[in-house]
Amino acid sequence: MEENVGQQVETKKKLSWHQVNEGIAFALGNLGHSAFYGALSTYFIVYVTSGMFSGLPASIANKLIGLITGLVVVIRLAEVVIDPILGNVVDNTKTRWGKFKPWQVIGSIVSSVLLVIIFTGIFGLAKVNWVLFAIVFVILFVVLDIFYSLADVSYWGMVPAISEDSHARGIFTSLGSFTGSIGWNGLTMVVVPITTYFTFVATGKHTQGPQGWLAFAIIVGVVAVLSALCVAFGTTEKNNAIRQAANEKTSIKDVFVGIAKNDQILWISLAYLMYSLAYVVTNGVLFYLFKFVVGKPGEFWIAGAVATVIGFGTAPLYPILNRFIPRKVLFAIGQICMILSYVIFIAAHTNMTLLIIGLILFNFTFAQLVVVLSLTDSIEYGQLKNGNRNEAVVLAVRPMLDKITGAFSNGIVGSIALVAGMTGSATAADMTSHDINTFNTLAFYLPLACSILSLLIFMFKVKITEKQHAIIVDELQAKLATGDMSISDDASAVTADVTTTVLAPVSGQILPLDEVDNGRDQQGLPGTGFAIEPSDGRIYAPFDGTIKFTFSTKHTFGIVSEQGLETIIHAGIDTVNLRGEGFTTYYQDGQQVHTGDLLLTFDRDLIRQSGYNDVVITFFTQPGRITQATPLVSKVIDHGDQVMQVTLSDK
Repeated sequence: MEENVGQQVETKKKLSWHQVNEGIAFALGNLGHSAFYGALSTYFIVYVTSGMFSGLPASIANKLIGLITGLVVVIRLAEVVIDPILGNVVDNTKTRWGKFKPWQVIGSIVSSVLLVIIFTGIFGLAKVNWVLFAIVFVILFVVLDIFYSLADVSYWGMVPAISEDSHARGIFTSLGSFTGSIGWNGLTMVVVPITTYFTFVATGKHTQGPQGWLAFAIIVGVVAVLSALCVAFGTTEKNNAIRQAANEKTSIKDVFVGIAKNDQILWISLAYLMYSLAYVVTNGVLFYLFKFVVGKPGEFWIAGAVATVIGFGTAPLYPILNRFIPRKVLFAIGQICMILSYVIFIAAHTNMTLLIIGLILFNFTFAQLVVVLSLTDSIEYGQLKNGNRNEAVVLAVRPMLDKITGAFSNGIVGSIALVAGMTGSATAADMTSHDINTFNTLAFYLPLACSILSLLIFMFKVKITEKQHAIIVDELQAKLATGDMSISDDASAVTADVTTTVLAPVSGQILPLDEVDNGRDQQGLPGTGFAIEPSDGRIYAPFDGTIKFTFSTKHTFGIVSEQGLETIIHAGIDTVNLRGEGFTTYYQDGQQVHTGDLLLTFDRDLIRQSGYNDVVITFFTQPGRITQATPLVSKVIDHGDQVMQVTLSDK
């Protein structure tokens, strides 16, 4: 019987054919979406420096390049502040097609049309009146960025709308990230062939001219719109409680206040900022490296091919390596590879073999995965240190840092092209040794310094390792169990004695906390509550209430009853070390749940094979305010059976 139940739990984790189809449609959405972002964040500046002002005198063209570069930086930094507002616009949208899909389509169509207009040089307006050109450009680019952001916010907002459990949400997110890397790196492989071919068709010249760049923008825009339509017609938004729980948006002020209150978020963010700045700037200058230093723009596709192949290898390799190698070491390995790549880029000059080795090392990084996991673990650190979990802040930090580095990258890349003379119709033959030295200094020495700083900050200032996080979780749970910490901001709102009927969250053998085998010298667990040796791996809501939080490792969550009883439900002893493997949640933090709702499934076999006890512990975080609790009777129970009645005083 127990084996059958376990099989049922495992079945719940599998995606249905409908979900598979939705996953494919959702993944295709990010293919064009990421390609569009690559065109806007990387190749737009290349177009500005080489083709937008073709036909204008060099002095005027360079001034306009500097002006546009500066305007793009300012506009993209402003986007960081605007994003939460756009999130609210999407959340308040109500149509028969849902709230996300309309903005997917509208955002992609409008931004794609505007991208094409901008890649025409705004129909040559700069040649007529450069002041008017600058004004019109600002308006068009701001509108483009707003509609692109609406498409971006609505795309990732689709994840909880089309999936109801953490396992499925993780798969959809991974699929989107996978196709996103194809869209981004694929662009690198096709940009030169496309721009060269269409320039040749229009002019008979084998170069990347304005005509080729316009064709490139049209193709990217069409792909982005088609990808958005795949999401619109291939997915179904579900109007469920999970979506309704995820409406809170984080302002830029919230992010910075949250960072200031949690030193580990600060140091992790700073390390990632240095890494991201180096990574994005280098990706932005690789085209200039191949065109003006190596003199082989036609072989630029190699950079995209290397990034794609290495990316496909490192993503699935990370969880395997992390079982044996701490993530701090993996971060260091990636950063050392990046540092070595810069040494090769500086020394290689025109040696293609060395450049390929450098590209391999440059892309062999686990930084993003390590940073995401470290930021997530910093949630429990902040809760233990100052009582603030900062979950919304953590979710917003990395996207915000990506936008900031993207903005600065546009400015840095444009400045490098100007200072090194890599603008207009210039070729590799026009480059002097001074130009190349200038290029190397700004394009490689500066990112090299950033990558070294990233390594030093992460190694010496970031303290949250997997082992340290497990210790933090133990300390946090001990504080919660003894009542030294609350899980609810309105814990004092109880104005009279109230009683909550607590039902069994899982089926099995019930026993007091002091009889639990905790795997240590001393028997039992602290706190007020009970434990159940489970007969299956499903945990249900023990009463009507609200989910307050979930530990980053998904093995523990906090729930507060409608009467104000704060409760922690913990699956297994020392299961924090599984890092979320084998646990699937069926709710969103902040969601109101009802008695008997399925909240969590866990893999009992995995827990026991890993050497841990799979006992399910339920304890109350306000032991000092509990005036009465029904005595426990040790027996076999089913989930939903009454375990005890707990009376909470107003003092």
